[in-house]
Amino acid sequence: MKNKSLFNWIVMILSAIVLLFIIAPLFKLLIGSIWTSWQPLSNDIEVWDSIRRTLIVAFITTLIFSVGAIPLAYLLAKREFIFKKLIISIIDIPLVIPHSAAGIALLTIWSENSFISHGIQIVDNWLGISLAMAFVSLPLLIQSAREGFSQISENIEKSALSLGASPTKVFLRISLPLAWKHIVTGFIMMFARGMSEFGAVVVIAYYPMTSSVLLFERMNQFGLSYVQPIAAVIVLISLIVFIILRILAHKIK
Repeated sequence: MKNKSLFNWIVMILSAIVLLFIIAPLFKLLIGSIWTSWQPLSNDIEVWDSIRRTLIVAFITTLIFSVGAIPLAYLLAKREFIFKKLIISIIDIPLVIPHSAAGIALLTIWSENSFISHGIQIVDNWLGISLAMAFVSLPLLIQSAREGFSQISENIEKSALSLGASPTKVFLRISLPLAWKHIVTGFIMMFARGMSEFGAVVVIAYYPMTSSVLLFERMNQFGLSYVQPIAAVIVLISLIVFIILRILAHKIK
């Protein structure tokens, strides 16, 4: 009993330290700066434009890329084929490489002289921001959706097929609804990750500025005390959007 009590105390203390490490900087940032500097910040059009731009591009990017990411996740969960494990590993690469390197990698195929872009303006463009966000965040949606599809019993899908349902109908009416919880979670995580991206975005599309790039620029120009209110607003809005999406996802499920 004493050993169990000691173990519980150790778990609680270590958990409290980790939570404090996460909460303390955010609490200090929000409480210590946003209220004292709200008036000048409220008139800073550039800040609000960057926040709006970030939210819009991140959401549209997640929506568009999910059209291909979800079928890919289904394929990886339900089919066996050569190099499958290799493909799964490749999908995770954007999560482990430095994101500035990810931006440079994108530039190698999306620069103005690239045969892929073929004259399409990518650098310093909304499209460039979208590509950078998608590259670093897409694995979160794919892996979450793959986990959801892999938990569906094959007997359910085979029974539907044996009763005459087409593979498309099985996917849309059985597999997709059953994996919906994981898909929505992946969608939210991809959106949140794209919204917070800096390294890849700043390389491929410094302008028009997202909120993270603007924060970086203001920090270099004016210093820590100046950017604290801006950072507080960006963090607060990000938290609010994330919470709203979580609530909506819970209601949908």
